[in-house]
Amino acid sequence: MILYRPLGFLAAAAAAPLVALAVTACSSGNHQTTSSTASPTTANGQSATIGVANEGNLGKILVDSQGRALYLFQKDMGTKSACTGACAVAWPPLRASAHPLAGTGVTVSKVATTARSDGAPQVTYNGHPLYLYAADQRPGDTNGQGINAFGGGWFVLSAAGNMVSGPDSNSGGGNGY
Repeated sequence: MILYRPLGFLAAAAAAPLVALAVTACSSGNHQTTSSTASPTTANGQSATIGVANEGNLGKILVDSQGRALYLFQKDMGTKSACTGACAVAWPPLRASAHPLAGTGVTVSKVATTARSDGAPQVTYNGHPLYLYAADQRPGDTNGQGINAFGGGWFVLSAAGNMVSGPDSNSGGGNGY
């Protein structure tokens, strides 16, 4: 006896994994906000080290020269960073080779640098050392918002330089750090 399966059944069976893969790729689980992020500039049009972008439900937050969200670490004491080693790999400090430039919407007097344990300068704003999050892949990503890792919480900063305690990132963005 010869068994045969209709061609339509085989095509559907082959298509099911492809559909599942496409759905998974489209819903990666990372919170991303509706963003109007563009590279920040100074009043005279120069590229700024720090700028402000509107990140949806988080409001206007600080971003780097490429429009990526900037974070504070609650474990830091004043301008002294408590994030080194593996922490600094997951949460790279914002560096500046010269005096950092403030973009439109940023208060110039709140922008400064502090020496890290390696002697290199880290940009600060309103007395907070600033960090990027390695899992933020493009402008508008705020996957680090609300994560508790390396002994403290991580939060984006408002244009005033204060912690934004709004919507947390899903725990999937934490990568177990």
